[in-house]
Amino acid sequence: MSTKAELYDVIRKPIITEKATMASDANAVVFEVAIDANKPTIKNAVEELFGVKVKAVNTTITKGKVKRFRGQLGTRKNVKKAYVTLMEGNTIDVSTGL
Repeated sequence: MSTKAELYDVIRKPIITEKATMASDANAVVFEVAIDANKPTIKNAVEELFGVKVKAVNTTITKGKVKRFRGQLGTRKNVKKAYVTLMEGNTIDVSTGL
C-alpha cells in the first residue's frame, strides 16, 4: 500500500487527444507516467487511485524533439505514455479531473 503522493508520482496526468479518445472506445485510458515506471507499478497505481480492475498495460516512450527556443537549440523531454486497458464494466472519466 503506497501513499497517494507516491501513486501520483507514477501517474502524472491523463492524455486527452484524438487518438486517446479513440482508445477509450476499446475501454482504454491513456496516462502520462514517470519515465522509470514499469507496467506492474502503473497497474497497481491505477487500481488503487481509481478503484478499477486493469486488464493490460501497454507503454510507449516518445523521444523529445530538438527544437529552437529564441534561436537557441533545445530539446524537449522524453515522455512515457501508458495505455491502460480496463476490465469490462470498469470506467474512468478523465474529463472531470483527478
